[in-house]
Amino acid sequence: MRIQFLGAAEHVTGSMYHVESNSKRFLVDCGQFQGNIEETALNAFYKELDPSAIDFVILTHAHIDHSGRLPLLVKQGFKGKIYCTYPTMQLAEILLRDSGKIHEVENEWENKKRKRAGLEPIDPLYTEEDAIETIQYLYPLEYGKLMDLGKDLSFEYKNAGHLLGSSIAVIHFSEAGADKTIVFSGDLGNGTSFLEEQPEFIEKSDYLVVESTYGNRSHLGISERGEKLVAIILKAYEENGTVLIPSFAVGRTQEILFEINHYIRTHDNEESKLLSQVPIYLDSPLALDATDIYSKHSAYMSELIKTFGESPFKLKNLHIINHVEDSIALNFNTSSKVIISASGMCEAGRIKHHLKHNLWKPNTHVIFVGYQGEETLGRAILTGVKTVRIMDQEIAVKAKIHEVTGFSGHADETQLTNWVTGIKGLEKVFVTHGEVESSHYFADKLKTEYGLDTYVPKLYEWVEI
Repeated sequence: MRIQFLGAAEHVTGSMYHVESNSKRFLVDCGQFQGNIEETALNAFYKELDPSAIDFVILTHAHIDHSGRLPLLVKQGFKGKIYCTYPTMQLAEILLRDSGKIHEVENEWENKKRKRAGLEPIDPLYTEEDAIETIQYLYPLEYGKLMDLGKDLSFEYKNAGHLLGSSIAVIHFSEAGADKTIVFSGDLGNGTSFLEEQPEFIEKSDYLVVESTYGNRSHLGISERGEKLVAIILKAYEENGTVLIPSFAVGRTQEILFEINHYIRTHDNEESKLLSQVPIYLDSPLALDATDIYSKHSAYMSELIKTFGESPFKLKNLHIINHVEDSIALNFNTSSKVIISASGMCEAGRIKHHLKHNLWKPNTHVIFVGYQGEETLGRAILTGVKTVRIMDQEIAVKAKIHEVTGFSGHADETQLTNWVTGIKGLEKVFVTHGEVESSHYFADKLKTEYGLDTYVPKLYEWVEI
């Protein structure tokens, strides 16, 4: 068997692994690169990859950096099954359709600029129709079901605890008369989410491909994250200010809603009473659809959610924004409020409009609750720049900026280490899905402290196992 690393190699996004066994050629994930211009330019497929020759795809979860090039794969000739869990199938449908719409809109703007420059128009990476075409190939499986993929090849999903339906892919294969196993971690949860179960531990494997998003960092304040979130909201309320929470529409938004709901229900104090009076606006059509899917899949979630009773995301002070006009009106609403809006890295969506209208106000509070990619608007704001450019306007950053790291959906250095070192029999560990510094730090730690044979692959590199 050999593997080509077509994404997430010394990058955080673009997860895609091209695997060739004796009998099959397949992909594990088919994600989109996100971030700066150089990274998004990588979304064109590697020239030697023939989508029509791929037998199937094993999708670990629905996030766009793992699923976002599936419509391009289908558009260029793929006709096989895309294996996933049942919740992943439903989340992928709304995420891919939304991604197709975004590509169409961004392409329209790009072609307007090209026309003014006397250049020929270009096509979008894919369209919403391409995404709809892709949905028919999604093939759902339950956790723990062994799927026979042909001669000497099978796989099963384990719960990764990162997102509703997220999975670890455990692939069994035989070569030269020997039975082997390779595990692809996907994205591993940190085990502290109110919504997700703990990531499943893998007892034994010969090879491992593991993420390292937070391979060189620890999540601080996990036990205090709810208290910190509430304190910031109430401080803004006291100042008659607006709280902006740039949040990933799928996963993080639902966790924030539940955290607030859980705080109100479990605290009998003045803060809880005040919190229940602060208007909270959910301004993301995608997040609304995702929340509905979450509400229907409590069986895949934590014991806390299973025993919660009523809808875990239902708040008396929650207002749903469905229409663009209502979203615009929020920026002329001078009362104190919380706005939760996508995208999580502030690169697209309605959050950019809210930042444009509120970043320059000293009584605005911006709370980052997730990873901010290199050279994204979110990273720039978080690192303390004085001005940012939003929609061709220079905006002063006078708002108070906060980071609540305890909400990350990824395992940190300690959690990753504990998970990896719990696997017996590892011959080789490939460290991926992290910035260069993070991946190499984590690989070195596993090698020097635990004696594991580790390797950080380069983009497009083939390795034999």
